[in-house]
Amino acid sequence: MEKLIRRYERVFKHFDENGDGKISAAELRQCVEAMGEELSAADAATAVAMLDGDGDGLVGLDDFVRFVEGGEEEEKENDLKEAFKMYEMDGSGCITPRSLKRMLSRLGESRSIHECEVMIARFDLDGDGVLTFDEFKVMMF
Repeated sequence: MEKLIRRYERVFKHFDENGDGKISAAELRQCVEAMGEELSAADAATAVAMLDGDGDGLVGLDDFVRFVEGGEEEEKENDLKEAFKMYEMDGSGCITPRSLKRMLSRLGESRSIHECEVMIARFDLDGDGVLTFDEFKVMMF
């Protein structure tokens, strides 16, 4: 975790052109443009306002880390939703023993319905015999 924070700090310092420990809208815009992208002054100001946790009109390191980690969490959540849809298959919004068996077969693993029921039961928090997305998330972490 500490190694990850140091990496965030290095990226943050790259954005923080004047070294004041804060990223202004102008600094954000310069950095984005240096990467070959365009960012209007208005969009840069909006981005900074959205990220600014203490209301000073600037993005501090804490704001930056929250943003980066939040983005990673959102990406993980989206990836999990895609994986869940693959196992869910029948449109019920849950992974059933039958849909799990079908997906495992597609992956080359032959399991009986009973084996799938046992697999689901290990993570079925409410005991209803199926996995909801929230139960699936628990299983994956």
